[in-house]
Amino acid sequence: MNLLDLIVGKPLKTSDERAEQIGPAEGIPIFGLDALSSAAYGPEAALSLLIPLGLLGVRYIIPVSSAIITLLVIVYFSYRQTIAAYPAGGGSYTVARFNLGARAGLLAAAALLADYILTVAVGISAGVGALVSAVPRLLPHTVSLCIGILIVITILNLRGVREAGVIFAVPTYLFVGTLLITIFAGAIRVVLSGGHPMPVAPLPPPPPMTEAVSYWLLLKVFASGCTALTGVEAVSNGVKAFRESAVDNARRTLTVIIFLLAILLAGISFLVKSYGIAATDPGQPGYQSILSMLIGAVFGKGVFYYIAIASILFVLSLSANTAFADFPRLCRAIAQNNYLPHAFGYRGRRLVYTYGIVVLALLSGGLLLLFRCVTDRLIPLYAVGAFLAFTLSQAGMVMHWRKHRGPHWLKSALVNGLGALVTGITVVVVLVAKFAEGAWITLLFVPLTIVFFMEVRRHYHSIKMRIACRLPVCAEASASRP
Repeated sequence: MNLLDLIVGKPLKTSDERAEQIGPAEGIPIFGLDALSSAAYGPEAALSLLIPLGLLGVRYIIPVSSAIITLLVIVYFSYRQTIAAYPAGGGSYTVARFNLGARAGLLAAAALLADYILTVAVGISAGVGALVSAVPRLLPHTVSLCIGILIVITILNLRGVREAGVIFAVPTYLFVGTLLITIFAGAIRVVLSGGHPMPVAPLPPPPPMTEAVSYWLLLKVFASGCTALTGVEAVSNGVKAFRESAVDNARRTLTVIIFLLAILLAGISFLVKSYGIAATDPGQPGYQSILSMLIGAVFGKGVFYYIAIASILFVLSLSANTAFADFPRLCRAIAQNNYLPHAFGYRGRRLVYTYGIVVLALLSGGLLLLFRCVTDRLIPLYAVGAFLAFTLSQAGMVMHWRKHRGPHWLKSALVNGLGALVTGITVVVVLVAKFAEGAWITLLFVPLTIVFFMEVRRHYHSIKMRIACRLPVCAEASASRP
């Protein structure tokens, strides 16, 4: 056995492809890790903006979360329809290209690629950041830890889809399980206490009120909380990774992921309000994450607390795996239309799209080095790409229903149209609110990527034209030979 076989495994035959396909149990950790892990930072992103309102801000978390969950449900129905209508995969890119035109498709593709690169960088930096906050002596090694985790995730994905799913299953289900137990136990305590539970571990005092409530503030809170929706499009991009019936298995996987995420978001918001848990400033001494305070308030800081926190650290770091599952498949779909080099469509020794995996690792690694693995510097770049892709996808589905009218098509079109409107507004709010903090980088990356797509397309077109011009010459030369 050579070194390459040891690292990424022995080559698989094309006939082994069926064995590499997955079902819902493996699909949840592979395609749902990013979405589910967002329960660890989505509510906190919203509550952090409510710090100037003091304890009053906690009251707004339930209506904001309700709006986010409503949007999540709309996006869910849209992607269920996308999976059935476009079972070859491609998600937002495919929907936009077929229904809104090539340029809209390229815009969706560029937005998704940006989102996947940031998913890797943000997930790994957030996980390591949480670890460093728990073990401060690891602070000088932050960058090394991030790059090390990136290398491990890359190798695991190069070994094959199924193997990655088995490895990531344990931390994913442990994370979901501990949070569900916390929500269930916390809800019982709320009921038994008449709505005023006493926290087992003391909570830090809420900050003083320094700002009045405004619609713009609540819009920014909603936009920040919507980071919890990033990753929900993953299943629609990877339908072909599922075993037959691929559409049914993909839809079941999406349903479970969205159901679990909705329960987690609703449960966390309910307990945060019931216990009066206000966010603490991550830039100040004494910072505690929302989930850390919540689990401590329900169970205290015993064995369960440390198991739950450990699962959160693992899942945040490994949430990058969703991007590794989807980025190569999206690149393959783009390459099939000659907008990326054809190498992205070739499968490697383990029947995975090796070039896409390696390119994602290099780009996200460069981003981690550039921003020194500081999550706060990366977060403002996040979510713009995801919601731009959501908007284009749902607008494309509206056109799809207009073209392929069937039973209840008008109702479906209205649902998708509402989703496109709300996600479109969210894109604008995020861009305006986070532009100066770094969102302009994503805004610059997207058109530059589209220019690159067009150059690749032009290159392949010129090759095709040269071949076409030579064919008559070759035919004439052959005919003149004796």
